[in-house]
Amino acid sequence: MAEVVASGGPAGRVGEQERPSEAEFAALTSPYRAELLAHCQRLLGSRHDAEDQLQETLLRAWRAYPSFEGRSSVRTWLYRIATNVCLTAIERRARIPLPTGLPESDAAEQAVQEWSAAGGPSDADPAAILGTREDSKRALLVAWRHLAPRQRAVLVLADVLGWQAVEIADLLGMSASAVYSMLRRAREQLADARADGRGEPQPDSAERKLLEQYAHAIEAGDVSVLVTLLADDAVCERPLATSRVVGRDEIARFVAQCPAFGRCKMVPITVDGRPGFAVYQLDEDGSHRAANIDALTVSPSGVRHLEVMEDRTMFASLGLPLVLDEAGAE
Repeated sequence: MAEVVASGGPAGRVGEQERPSEAEFAALTSPYRAELLAHCQRLLGSRHDAEDQLQETLLRAWRAYPSFEGRSSVRTWLYRIATNVCLTAIERRARIPLPTGLPESDAAEQAVQEWSAAGGPSDADPAAILGTREDSKRALLVAWRHLAPRQRAVLVLADVLGWQAVEIADLLGMSASAVYSMLRRAREQLADARADGRGEPQPDSAERKLLEQYAHAIEAGDVSVLVTLLADDAVCERPLATSRVVGRDEIARFVAQCPAFGRCKMVPITVDGRPGFAVYQLDEDGSHRAANIDALTVSPSGVRHLEVMEDRTMFASLGLPLVLDEAGAE
C-alpha cells in the first residue's frame, strides 16, 4: 500500500493548516482503518477494546492534525498514535488482557495453572507461540500475562509489521540498542520454544480435513456440504457490517447469498493465530480478485466461529496480492 504523506506547502508541512472537516479526515484515514484495528487488537487482545481504542486514536489524530508536520507518512503517524493509545490503555488496567480467541476468566486462569504445573514456560515470549492450537494456547496465556506492554508493542511492530528497530525506537522513545536487545531476547526465546517442541504445531488430520472440506464447499458452491461442516451453535460475524448470524442453517443461507460463493478460490492463511482463507472471487475477465478474508475457529463438532472480513486492505497487511497468481494457486 502506498503511504500517503500529507502536504501543506513545499516541504509537506501542515502545521499551520486548519483542522480538516470530519469528511476530509475520514477520507484521509479510511485506507488505514482495517490495519490499525488489527494492530490495536494484537496489542490489546480484544476486538471490542481494539475498536474503542481505534476510535480514540482517530479522535486524537483529528485533534492533533494541525500540528502534524508531514515529516512522516500519515500511516506512520497514525501507528504512532495508536500504539501509544493502546499502551496507555494497557497500563491503566489492573490486569493484562488475554489474547484474542482464547478462553477468559476462570477457564483462562485454570489453563494457566495447568500449563505452569505441567512445566510450561513462565516467561516465554508470545512470538514463539502465536498461531498455535490447544497446548500452545495455554502457553500463550502464560506468556501474555508476563509480557510488559512495551515489549509486546516492540514485537508486534517488528515481527508483524516489519518495522525497523530505528523506527520502533523513535515511535516508543527508546534507544535503538534497547529495541535490538529486546528483539534479540524474544527471538532467542522463540528458538528455545521451537527446540523444546513448543513451537507452532501443524493442524491434526481431522482439522486439516475439515478446513479442506470447508474450502471445497465454498469454491464449489455446495450448501449441503457446508451445513454439515458447521457446529450447531456456530456464529458468523461481519465486523464491518456489524452483523451477526447464529446457527448452521442461517449461516449457510447467508454464505450462499455471497457473490463469491461457488465463484472463488480459497487460499489457506493464518489470521491472528486462527486458520482461515483469503477468498478470491472470479471476475468477468477470468481473473480471481481479492474479495474477503475468512477467519475460522474450529472444534470437534465443526466450524464454531466464522469471521468474514470484507475490507480488501487486509490483503496488503497480510502480504497477499489483490489479484491471485493462478499458477501459484494450484
